[in-house]
Amino acid sequence: MATNPAPNPNENLVRVFDTEQESEAMVVSGLLESEGIDCEVRAIDMPQDVMPIGGTVVLVREEDEARARQIIEEYRRTPAEEAEDETAEFGEDQTAEE
Repeated sequence: MATNPAPNPNENLVRVFDTEQESEAMVVSGLLESEGIDCEVRAIDMPQDVMPIGGTVVLVREEDEARARQIIEEYRRTPAEEAEDETAEFGEDQTAEE
């Protein structure tokens, strides 16, 4: 199974996900990579006057942005939202038959 190399730092990379939890960024990174999308996880530290603000971002190649965002959106959906969509989809058909 051939895999694409990690994104080249000189390529145009696009931020598709950011979080304050590094573990969540690693989960998203794993999801993307399991779908064949190479990504790069970077820590960001932005010094502020009072407290430093940090976080983690996930970057992908520009050509992978749309698919990566779709995968992330599916990841962020709660099981309740998915059940609601299924109920709405099947509920409308059942109501029409009754």
